[in-house]
Amino acid sequence: MDLPVTIPDTLDGTDARGPLAGTWSCILFDLDGTITDSGPGITHRLALTLAEMGAPVPSQSDLMRWVGPPILDSFRDFAGFTPEQSLDALVIYRRLVAEVGAYSGSAVYPGMAGLISRLHARGVPLAVSSSKPESQVIPILEHFGLASAFTVICGASDDESRSAKADVVAEALRRLGELGVDTSRTVLVGDRIHDVEGAAAHGIPAIIVEWGYGSPAEAVDAMAVVHSTDQLAVLLAG
Repeated sequence: MDLPVTIPDTLDGTDARGPLAGTWSCILFDLDGTITDSGPGITHRLALTLAEMGAPVPSQSDLMRWVGPPILDSFRDFAGFTPEQSLDALVIYRRLVAEVGAYSGSAVYPGMAGLISRLHARGVPLAVSSSKPESQVIPILEHFGLASAFTVICGASDDESRSAKADVVAEALRRLGELGVDTSRTVLVGDRIHDVEGAAAHGIPAIIVEWGYGSPAEAVDAMAVVHSTDQLAVLLAG
């Protein structure tokens, strides 16, 4: 993404879409393309899956479109599979994930681990809301030593009944509420239009990170777009 940083310029700490730096009661983070650069591992496993399905394997750049949306939707939307074929492909893909580990081919973006640690140390409740299966999200965060910073770790259900970002956000908010977390001033940090729309479904503003897998057009309705973790830190922590 080449979109320059866009930050609301109000001085009182609020705008029509929500509070600004340092005033958030809770922060939700997407995983792929936001905390972790998981594209290389995901696209490699996608290519193997498509080959095993006997389907054409797109270019690396085309496969990057698959990173972010629910994987079952991507098999349908991008490969043109029927619902039955999509489920078969999902089984293959998850087998490949199980063989190497969900964190294989992933790395934490520079600066993100430090920012998450600082926010956690300040006592800001943090949660993960990812369209990746929760059974994969947890070991990834554990592998990178980040799991303990999050009050709630929420992902898609293994049966894909909860995979749309709005549904994942709803579940994350429900769990946070059960723990007594104040979610009245929540912000979501992500990289794709699914994050913006999923947050908006619950009246939550979204901050889009430029280092992820989205395009400038996907960030049009975001509260802000940042191109560095330093800029993100200003919006999240002041």
